Amino acid sequence: MTTTDKTFQEINESYTISEAIAEAKRCLNCKNPLCKKGCPIEHDIPGFIHQLSMGNMGAAMSIINERSNLPAICGRVCPHEKQCQGHCVLYAKGKGIQVGKLERFIADFDTEMNLIRERLPQKTRGKVAVIGSGPAGLTVAGDLARHGFNVTIFDGQEEAGGVLMYGIPEYRLPKAVVRKEIEKIEALGVSFELNCMVGKDITVDEMFAKGFDAIFIGTGTALPKSLDIPGAKLRGVVQSSYLLHMVSIYNQNTISRDRVPLIAGEHVGVIGCGNVAMDAARTAVRMGAASVSVIYHRTEADMPAIQSEYQEAVKEGVKFLWETSTQEFIGDEEGHVKAIRATTPQGEQIIPFDRIYLAIGSRPANRIVSTTTGIDVDEAGYIIVKDRPFGMTTRKGVFAGGDVVHHPQTVVLAMKAAKQVAAGIEQYVDAIKLLES
Repeated sequence: MTTTDKTFQEINESYTISEAIAEAKRCLNCKNPLCKKGCPIEHDIPGFIHQLSMGNMGAAMSIINERSNLPAICGRVCPHEKQCQGHCVLYAKGKGIQVGKLERFIADFDTEMNLIRERLPQKTRGKVAVIGSGPAGLTVAGDLARHGFNVTIFDGQEEAGGVLMYGIPEYRLPKAVVRKEIEKIEALGVSFELNCMVGKDITVDEMFAKGFDAIFIGTGTALPKSLDIPGAKLRGVVQSSYLLHMVSIYNQNTISRDRVPLIAGEHVGVIGCGNVAMDAARTAVRMGAASVSVIYHRTEADMPAIQSEYQEAVKEGVKFLWETSTQEFIGDEEGHVKAIRATTPQGEQIIPFDRIYLAIGSRPANRIVSTTTGIDVDEAGYIIVKDRPFGMTTRKGVFAGGDVVHHPQTVVLAMKAAKQVAAGIEQYVDAIKLLES
């Protein structure tokens, strides 16, 4: 194992069997479970925890499969403190049930033991194309495959997974876990067409010509936003998403260390304070930055990042410059960033940095929309969808969900929207098949 492998080892340890069962036994089995209400996809949390408390791993996994196609991932990266766990009646006393760790334990056990898979219906109900293999695309594909649809996922990358594979750091979500979850989706009968960029290698119109009954767009927000201030084009001003992508493929031995946009010993600034900013800051620490500072124009109380990610970043040595607004990037004679000019609570300051990462949000690319007709978007480029059938765009038979429709959100919120869209696709395809008969 290389030094980098150790540096990026998963931080949160899994339970042993005895630890998991002991934790499950603490569940009160509330009559009106608030944990379930706090879960965006309304997992039957008391149900699977109760089965686990009795050692019934297969039954626990079956309950999880009713609502989630990605439990090993959700168990690791969901903001549990804001959702299921944070709603637990024991949480206020600091003794909330560790729902995420239990979900992860069951999913990992299922993978490791290769438990008997569920019986699947014949794929005769219809043919659906899914564009994008991130959380939304995988969720739609899994739900439809379970309900008798023939599904093909198209993705422009070499590996499926989208943001799960290329955007979330290894220490939070090991790529081996993502691959195993995708193998489970594949086992449902889902096909994958990788290295296939929709809008370039194939269009929506060509997909319909190939016989697909419906198409789902789940491409997320691929274009990061930039700061429109002086010096924005200086070398060394880099998107956080680019850093995370390059570190991900470096850790997979796909590229050499010098391709990663960070030189060991650099003083790094990260502009933004969401979860991507935390990922970038903590990744920069692991890649050998001399110092890392998160620069945010509001206060700690206003930050979008979840509290546990912030606390971990502080623990790892990341500094936070609150109420600090960047006005200009200052460069050296060779055109490389060397400082920022910022307004701070102490007045205007010049703060030196060797590298700046931007983590101020992202927006959808228009590659798919621009290569077909009839798909309307709003002024920000987000695809407009209907409520009936849920998730259908202004073009008949084309659906969309996840971050390409809403502003960037968490993995589980993308999954929630995708599950609703999958039901809309089912209704639509069933209706057109009925009309054709």
